[in-house]
Amino acid sequence: MEVKNFEVWDYVVFAALFVISSGIGVFFAIRERKKATSREFLVGGRQMTFGPVALSLTASFMSAVTVLGTPAEVYRFGASFIIFFIAYAFVILFTSELFLPVFYRSGITSTYEYLQLRFNKPVRYAATAIYILQTILYTGVVVYAPALALNQVTGFDLWGSVFATGIVCTFYCTLGGLKAVVWTDAFQMVVMTVGFLTVLIQGSADAGGLHNVLEQSANGSRLNIFDFDVDPLRRHTFWTISVGGTFTWLGIYGVNQSTIQRCISCKTEKHAKLALYFNLLGLWVILACAVFSGLIMYSHFKDCDPWTSGIISAPDQLMPYFVMELFATMPGLPGLFVACAFSGTLSTVAASINALATVTFEDFVKSCFPHLSDKLSTWISKGLCLLFGIICTSMAVAASLLGSVVQAALSIHGMCGGPMLGLFSLGILFPFVNWKGALGGLLTGIILSFWVAIGALIYPAPTSKTWPLPLSTDQCVPSNVTESVPPLLSSRPAIAETWYALSYLYYSAVGCLGCMAAGVIISFATGHQKGKDIQPLLIRPVCNLFCFWSKKYKTLCWCGVQHDSGTEQENLENGSTWKQGADSVLRNGLGRESVVHVPGYDPKDKNYDNMAFEKITHF
Repeated sequence: MEVKNFEVWDYVVFAALFVISSGIGVFFAIRERKKATSREFLVGGRQMTFGPVALSLTASFMSAVTVLGTPAEVYRFGASFIIFFIAYAFVILFTSELFLPVFYRSGITSTYEYLQLRFNKPVRYAATAIYILQTILYTGVVVYAPALALNQVTGFDLWGSVFATGIVCTFYCTLGGLKAVVWTDAFQMVVMTVGFLTVLIQGSADAGGLHNVLEQSANGSRLNIFDFDVDPLRRHTFWTISVGGTFTWLGIYGVNQSTIQRCISCKTEKHAKLALYFNLLGLWVILACAVFSGLIMYSHFKDCDPWTSGIISAPDQLMPYFVMELFATMPGLPGLFVACAFSGTLSTVAASINALATVTFEDFVKSCFPHLSDKLSTWISKGLCLLFGIICTSMAVAASLLGSVVQAALSIHGMCGGPMLGLFSLGILFPFVNWKGALGGLLTGIILSFWVAIGALIYPAPTSKTWPLPLSTDQCVPSNVTESVPPLLSSRPAIAETWYALSYLYYSAVGCLGCMAAGVIISFATGHQKGKDIQPLLIRPVCNLFCFWSKKYKTLCWCGVQHDSGTEQENLENGSTWKQGADSVLRNGLGRESVVHVPGYDPKDKNYDNMAFEKITHF
């Protein structure tokens, strides 16, 4: 393959991204130097507004996997990826109305603190360990995949870009904390959008207009979006994307430390919810840009597919190769697209490093050393950022063993995120589940999701379920063309044709539902939890939505939890069953701390405020 090298202006544009990102870290390190507490460093003092947090959330999870992987998926399999519009909407709705209020009102810093409040320490530590493993593996994919794709197509140094990403992210995370991460993400979100729009505008013009793009895509079967086949073995159908995608992304958004940490950094619960809903708009915009980029790319390569013709060696190199051809005579614009791809990488890696440092500090360091000074806590937090920056960069080596960028990333989230979603759902929705059910359910979910995912890695799904749409090489140079044929499958066990062939988007659903089913069964078998022993703040009474007509049935579904006590009774009478009283007391049990003033409800603004949260230590 002919490698098209960057020119001077490309390097200038690309370097500007790293310089500005590092500069934001230095700015917040200097501005916040007098507020040197771990709370300020890890959650921004809980005084962020919804705007930058919304941009940060979008940038963090719309990584280079989206910039490079999604257009390639659309190019090969069609525009059915657009159905993620539905999945994203359900994910944000459930996160903002089901999970966020519980986390926000309990005043926690690590989402895994909730598991100790609701169950006990072993459950908390098990979940934290799984989250750390999940995040490190995912971050390795996010760092390595774009670096490899860009190296193969542009000649951009592979390990130079890997280590540059790791060093810059670690630098501004360690210096500036969460505020630096959020504001850098906001800047990088703008870069991603501009990069995509540049490709869309120039690509559409090159194809003769958007109408031609859609017409050629329709002729190539790329616009057959709604396939209602219920077969769970099919890679992408309406049901695998809308249902499986909802489970997968709910594990990423609803209970993921990186997401919740940004939400609880907002100054009020209203700002946190607004951040999520505005983030939904950002997700839709980036998804639409990625899907249309894939269609434009198909229109450009419809007569000579560079993948099957052997011009490039992997589908993830399609987008960089397309950009280098599209902007061959426009110095600086290839650099802008590379900056766009690496903006996604930087934002995701920075979010991961900050979240890993937070859960490690809150769940392990503070529980072992509860009386650390603010200054020492801040230095330990910075040290953890540095440590995880090094580990995540090193994990990029392992990522080379995985396949498609999108499939690898979502598979990792499904394998670990599904059981975690099930665990938190058990705690928040089922008051009768005890700690034995929670731990047993988590173990069951992990076993099921890892079983199906590792089985699929060893025995890939049948090509009839995963083979791409037709790709033409009719107008390629004959000497370059290599015939692409489905791989011959050796003798396979019967389970490989069913269980191991399950769509990768269902891995999360398998782990989540397996965890919840096992948790409920084990809890009843070992003696269920008594509702009167559980703080109402830790349970979300969703049964109120279905039993609104009868207080008797609502109370029965509460399983003994005292949702009608104190100021909560007033809210029930007013129809606002979600709000909790400001005078509720939440016993933490971390060391010898207890939360004596949970984030308060302001009746004037009808909102919860983080400023009311404070802790004292009993001597």
